[in-house]
Amino acid sequence: MRDRQKSSGDKPKPAFAAKLEEARVDLGAIIDFASSFGTLVLTRAYADWSATVNADYRGQLVGRAVDLVQLFPAAAYAKNGADIRLAVDAVEDLFRLPELTHVVVVAGDSDYVPLAQRIKRLGRYVIGIGVAGSTAKSLAAACDEFDSYDDIPGVAHDEVADDSADDVVEEAAAEEAATGTAAADAAGTDTVAAEPEADGDTAKTEPSAPARGSRSRRKRAPAEQPADAAEAAEPTPVEQADAELQAEATRLLTRALQLGHEKDDTEWLHSSTVKGQMKRMDPSFSEKALGFRSFSDFVKSRSPIVELDDSSTAQMVRLAPTRSRRARHSGRATDTVSA
Repeated sequence: MRDRQKSSGDKPKPAFAAKLEEARVDLGAIIDFASSFGTLVLTRAYADWSATVNADYRGQLVGRAVDLVQLFPAAAYAKNGADIRLAVDAVEDLFRLPELTHVVVVAGDSDYVPLAQRIKRLGRYVIGIGVAGSTAKSLAAACDEFDSYDDIPGVAHDEVADDSADDVVEEAAAEEAATGTAAADAAGTDTVAAEPEADGDTAKTEPSAPARGSRSRRKRAPAEQPADAAEAAEPTPVEQADAELQAEATRLLTRALQLGHEKDDTEWLHSSTVKGQMKRMDPSFSEKALGFRSFSDFVKSRSPIVELDDSSTAQMVRLAPTRSRRARHSGRATDTVSA
């Protein structure tokens, strides 16, 4: 608390700012992980939000409807004010809301051991989240389950996963464009006019596909290329917004499947379970708003990274084996934490 007060006035020095950026926590991934245990009833964050180091997280927290509790430090030495307030509120909520079944404690300090023990005595399931190598073993032992922050689905590997997903979609679009090109060459002049229409359909889901298609057309018949083809290939603001929504939905589906595979050893997951997890992470998700009649149609559109088994009445889904991130998140924190 004292260090936070010192950095709350002016902007931090470049070296200090770089360290803060490296230590930045993905709160969205933690909230998504907590939602895998059930509906989130209470989500609170305790800090002095006037401090710059804490204020940088307000966007993430407000965007996920987290209650921000302002703590004004009463004295320079009152460094445990947030810990005490959090513990008192947690125990009070357990008595006030008997329907609470799980409590997620994100910390590595041994000061939270009494809180975890009390929660267990009250018959609740305690999940701890901490950083490997800096979490007290006593805290990990006091929890029913303890996970390393780096092993939470979506943390540290999120950018890699996003790039891989985008690459898969681009590869699929390129294959479709190549198929259309081969068909056009075989059909002659009768199919040349229909080719831009196929590219237009591809542009709705992947902006990069029309660019590749336009390059292939220029190589085949430079003289027949329309003058405004380059402008037509550029996505409009509406198409760009739609592409961003589609990409966000793909990331949401991928993270939901990662969480499902993390908690269940079965190879296939029920599609209803996956959709429920997606709705808990993002209540605004709707496959119909994305242009799909059903959730199964939405999953099929992500076939390069997701597989759907609808051979029985219960539809099952899983991450494609070649794109599965499950091995990256298979470690357990209790094996790596140290005092």
